[in-house]
Amino acid sequence: MERKRIIYIDVDDTLIRTFGTKQIPMTSCVDYVRRMHADGHTLYCWSRGGAEYSRDVAASLGIDECFLGFLPKPDVVLDDRGADLLDYCEFILPSNASNH
Repeated sequence: MERKRIIYIDVDDTLIRTFGTKQIPMTSCVDYVRRMHADGHTLYCWSRGGAEYSRDVAASLGIDECFLGFLPKPDVVLDDRGADLLDYCEFILPSNASNH
């Protein structure tokens, strides 16, 4: 059985693209969120725009119920692993979301 994962999903240029005042959903990433949620993984939505912005965008896409929480991206991380903190993470680019 696959272990359940903790997945952080970005907003801008990942869930949506913004052109002026228009927000365009990135459907492969929205579908990825739905698949990961359906598979039982724990998802968090985050953005430099803050927690409320993350929640609003997720709600506008109809996927807010997929997330356990909404967070701002950190400015500082205090951790004993330092620069190696994310060496064990898998990074997925929005253009590859449909392949995962």
